[in-house]
Amino acid sequence: MSGQVLIPTIAESEVALTPVRRAPRKSKFGVQSVPFRAPALYSGEDELAHRQAELFYLQKQIQSQTPMVIVLEDGEQVEGCIEWYDRHTLKVRGRSRMLVFKSAIKYMYKQGEKGA
Repeated sequence: MSGQVLIPTIAESEVALTPVRRAPRKSKFGVQSVPFRAPALYSGEDELAHRQAELFYLQKQIQSQTPMVIVLEDGEQVEGCIEWYDRHTLKVRGRSRMLVFKSAIKYMYKQGEKGA
């Protein structure tokens, strides 16, 4: 062989080509959409420093079981201790246990301090 690549020709009338469509991502609850993806406010090192500061603060509040007041974007206040967190949510234990999306949080403060 001389190293040539042989590609067979197909007549266009034989095969009808259709455009390729990507199937939506699926989860166990059906089609998965990402409604709570926040825009990137920081870039590069600023984002990393902000993320590390956030994780340090949350871990400190979890370890000390500090009662917190979380003010949501719509003005509602959630009171309780933070049990755990992940990249997008906080689990708060108060009168009941509640999962709060971080994108819905306007600000938070320690209970007993004056909120802004």
